[in-house]
Amino acid sequence: MRTRKPVPVHNLKVTRRGRIRKRSVLWRMRRAFFLAALALTVGAAGLVYVLGQIELPVDPRVAKAQDQTSFICAAEVQVNCNDSNAMAQLHGTEDRTLVTYDQIPDILREAVVSAEDRDFFKHGGVDPMGIARAAVSDLRGNGVRQGGSTITQQYVKQEYLSSEQTATRKIKEAVMAVKLEQKISKQEILTRYLNTVYFGRGAYGVQAASRAWFKHDIEGLNAGEAAFLAGLLRNPNGADPYRGPRSLKEAERRRRVVLLAMNEEGYISKKEQKLFLAIPMDPNDAEVAPADRFIKPPPVASTLGEEVRGSAYGSEYFAEYVRQWLVKEFGTNTVYGGGLKVYTTLDLNMQKAAYDAVTTTLDRAGDPSGALVALDDQGQVKAMMGGTDFKNNKVNLATGKAGGGSGRQPGSTFKMFALAEAVREGYSVQSVLPSPPKITITDPTCEDGTAGWNVRGGPGGASSLVTATKNSINTVYAQLMARLGPSKVLQMAHDMGVSADLKPFCSLVLGGGEVSVLDMAAGYSTLANNGVAKSPIVVTRVEFPDGRVVKYAPDTKTVLTPDQSGRVTYALQQVVAGGTGADANFGRPAAGKTGTTQSNVDGWFVGFTPKLTAAVWMGYPSESKPMNDVHGIKVQGGTFPARIWRTFMENVTANVDTGDFPEVTDLSVGEAIDAAQGKTSVVAGGASYNGTTSSTVPRSTVPRSTVPQTTTPRSSVPQTTVPRTTVPQTTAPATTAPATTAPAAGTNAAEGDPPD
Repeated sequence: MRTRKPVPVHNLKVTRRGRIRKRSVLWRMRRAFFLAALALTVGAAGLVYVLGQIELPVDPRVAKAQDQTSFICAAEVQVNCNDSNAMAQLHGTEDRTLVTYDQIPDILREAVVSAEDRDFFKHGGVDPMGIARAAVSDLRGNGVRQGGSTITQQYVKQEYLSSEQTATRKIKEAVMAVKLEQKISKQEILTRYLNTVYFGRGAYGVQAASRAWFKHDIEGLNAGEAAFLAGLLRNPNGADPYRGPRSLKEAERRRRVVLLAMNEEGYISKKEQKLFLAIPMDPNDAEVAPADRFIKPPPVASTLGEEVRGSAYGSEYFAEYVRQWLVKEFGTNTVYGGGLKVYTTLDLNMQKAAYDAVTTTLDRAGDPSGALVALDDQGQVKAMMGGTDFKNNKVNLATGKAGGGSGRQPGSTFKMFALAEAVREGYSVQSVLPSPPKITITDPTCEDGTAGWNVRGGPGGASSLVTATKNSINTVYAQLMARLGPSKVLQMAHDMGVSADLKPFCSLVLGGGEVSVLDMAAGYSTLANNGVAKSPIVVTRVEFPDGRVVKYAPDTKTVLTPDQSGRVTYALQQVVAGGTGADANFGRPAAGKTGTTQSNVDGWFVGFTPKLTAAVWMGYPSESKPMNDVHGIKVQGGTFPARIWRTFMENVTANVDTGDFPEVTDLSVGEAIDAAQGKTSVVAGGASYNGTTSSTVPRSTVPRSTVPQTTTPRSSVPQTTVPRTTVPQTTAPATTAPATTAPAAGTNAAEGDPPD
């Protein structure tokens, strides 16, 4: 028989009638309830304390500005460089252009609020009714899923928190949203949110999104476009009509549900809703012209952000050169996220002219490549034709090693620097030196591990420096280099603008060493600028979002006096007037020099007018391949390069006053390089001379020629290409030596090289 368990006395009580009964369950559990209540009280107090400690990591009023896209504009844009007029954009992982609240059109704000947070302007950061409404909508399966999070919460999550789905994160999100709304206005929160959120296609923020999807700024958005962008906010991927039927259907659905919400909120009428729903989104709709499609094709991917304006004529090479310069100047973070407005020197019309000049001249399969750089009289790079296929070959042929490739030997274009150094040292351009077909120079300065420096390329007899320049006579310039010394000539080249790291070898004067097309354009532009070297610039101004402006101008250095520069220019005019560069003559004042390297591997023409300088190079970029049969001829500087230069100049100077070169009052100024040879005032036309077939020059001593200094026949120069000069009129009898007694004038470098 079971016995009852005795009841503890403290659980019994005596009634008024004297009966003994058990106390109630509540009485018996009073201690447990007390402990539970105590725990709840402590827990609540702790929760309140913890929540009170949650702070925004950074006060949004002093937070660091968001990354912004930088813009590069061509020279035609002088103010307000932006995404609508830029030739190129630079951004990192986020393409963003910040806008203010006033710049965001009402229709876009209304679309976003309708789709994301209808009570945004009423709640305090968290919307309990919105959460309930979202839950009901989700249960009913209505349209776009509504998460219940306010716009403020979404911004907090993106800016301060992670996307992890935990209770702790949701609590933090709600508390921080409330605190955020206590610090900044609703307008500021909405603006920050719309500048931060991702819209697909690499676009962050509404301005970049409008450009990425519709190819215009947010000011031009209509209700249909605004509804589509608002529909992207919850899930920006998978709604691009260009990705196929499924994505097209999703894009149509998102636009539809947002337009419905906008109608329900009274922002658009039922008629407007139907009107925008009727606009087709199918990119393959044959009845809609490409320009009229609702959503435009995706931007073309590029290392420069997206498609570069002027890419059809090689502007990407210039834009990439500017990008690299900007990174060196300001650093990667500033360039890709600093929202810079970069104003460059590029003239897109000149760029097209440069591209056309090269590609219409070298227009056959298998032709060599060409490059062209043009500088104006302010040192600004106006054209940079560095290649024709940036997508597959980003090596910039115009900038040498700086463009990812290598420099090229300049051939006889380097002779100009020796002539300039001779004039700077006080020698006359009318100085005469022997010009034998072959010469051996034994000066230790010029010996290169051999018994002497062997050079060929002269008509025989003797020639003035003007004649040697006109006909590119190697043996004369080899002697000049030995007399001046390679260090001085190299210093002159550097002073005039050549930045390449070259060694002081005598062979430099005939084209040894490697330079860039930009280098040669810079060097020759010193003559166009009357002896003042101006370092090439590609950017004139950079503006920062905070209002700071950095301006750029060329570094200048006076290298030659105007008179000295004029005498060198006169000699180079003869090259164009009737010398090796006659094919460059386009009927305007012009001067320049041809260049051809050993075995016809490189061809050059560098020339200038009083206001514009251009350097042209052609060759095979990846190999030292002789150009012996290009369109049926052997390439020299006076053939294709000179013609490319002429074509470019004819185009860009049409209907433009090119100016005149300053008058040179007396070409005879200066000492004779060789007193025994003296000076002459006539310019030879390239005829052969009596004289020995070879000559040996011990050290820097040149043997006397048996030809009188007045034996050089005079050449006629077209009036349009020669500056007015005062020259003593001397007559010279014509020579009678047969043309076959010497190789053609202007053989370019060492033995076996072709004429220039």
